[in-house]
Amino acid sequence: MSAPLDALDRQLIELLKVNARLPMVKLAKALGCARSTAQLRLKALEDAGVITGYTVGVTTNRSVGSIRAMVLISIESKNEHEVVRALSKRHEITKLYSVSGRYDLCAVLLTESTDELDTVLDKIRAVKGVVDTFSTVLLSTKLERPE
Repeated sequence: MSAPLDALDRQLIELLKVNARLPMVKLAKALGCARSTAQLRLKALEDAGVITGYTVGVTTNRSVGSIRAMVLISIESKNEHEVVRALSKRHEITKLYSVSGRYDLCAVLLTESTDELDTVLDKIRAVKGVVDTFSTVLLSTKLERPE
């Protein structure tokens, strides 16, 4: 979208963040506009690349047999593309962020055990271009809000 998002666009996006499966009739009603207006706005947001896709949220029972960890990764800048590509292939990595400071990347991992975590960390360290890592196991979630 070349023009900045207006209040209706932002409200539409917020509604979809909560439930991307809302029927168009309910979206229009919540927005206080005609169904055709809501549909046109949604199409415009998709066409402009503001809305890049829809996904499913899955509730997982993390209390039994799952280890979450955050891994800070320092890399050689010339190998960034290859490192990101290699890390993106690891199914245990659920999120990968570019960060500032001493480290270049931050990976969030989900494994079934500490042994599996250890193995994944070894594989991350073995990626060409990875210089250093610092990991920490996440114990419990104190606050989680949708982005």
